[in-house]
Amino acid sequence: MSEATLTPAAEAGTDRLQIDDRTLDSRLIVGTGKYRDNDTMVRAIRASGAEMVTVAVRRVDLDRSDEEGILHHLDPNEFFLLANTAGCYTVEDALRYARLARAAGFNEWIKLEVIGDERTLLPDTAATLEAAKVLIAEGFKVMAYTNDDLIVALRLEDAGCAAVMPLASPIGSGLGIVNPYYIREIKRRLEVPVIVDAGVGTASDACETMEQGVDAVLMNTAIAAAEDPVAMGWAMRHAVIAGRMAYLAGRMPSREIAVPSSPTTGMLD
Repeated sequence: MSEATLTPAAEAGTDRLQIDDRTLDSRLIVGTGKYRDNDTMVRAIRASGAEMVTVAVRRVDLDRSDEEGILHHLDPNEFFLLANTAGCYTVEDALRYARLARAAGFNEWIKLEVIGDERTLLPDTAATLEAAKVLIAEGFKVMAYTNDDLIVALRLEDAGCAAVMPLASPIGSGLGIVNPYYIREIKRRLEVPVIVDAGVGTASDACETMEQGVDAVLMNTAIAAAEDPVAMGWAMRHAVIAGRMAYLAGRMPSREIAVPSSPTTGMLD
């Protein structure tokens, strides 16, 4: 298909991501942890094309004037900074750091994480739902990290979350999307954006995840821990676009038998 004949949904700049009142051109959201230095972080984020960037409030220096700190290198005019409650294991801690982020000059958006198990880093869904309700009542726009449980996802949507973020696989595992059926079912049932968060390891994982029809992908370790984070950022940027376009295009049916791609009638003898 030539560029001139692309359908409107597939044209560059028209297939935009809408989360609450925020519109983004990129369907890739990236984190800021684990980079070997701040210069590599910024170059990798720029290569990824991401506009929304998460910052773990509990793990960074909130003093923007500190040249060694992450925030000194992230221009809020270039990136939309999304505070993240990563590293919180209780409702109280998650609430504390969300409020701290807003008091420190972040916006009203928060990526809510409440971890339930230190070994697997799987979310505590009951605590996440409880914290989400409190933060939403306080005026936060909550993007909630959760597992791939449909019922929990529906309850987070009912609570008023701006987006629901089921994991592809455990944080930092790089296993890719383990349960694509559950991810597709969550997407089918929810009206708010579904953003797959955690577990993507390489570009093919990002592409496969987007092919499920989800609205976006969030990743950190896959880019930051790559041998060349800048190159991986570029790869992830295009993998997300390719997966989204493949989903919109509608894949051919899969079969367990061969089907000739050329006509079997009217052939020359």
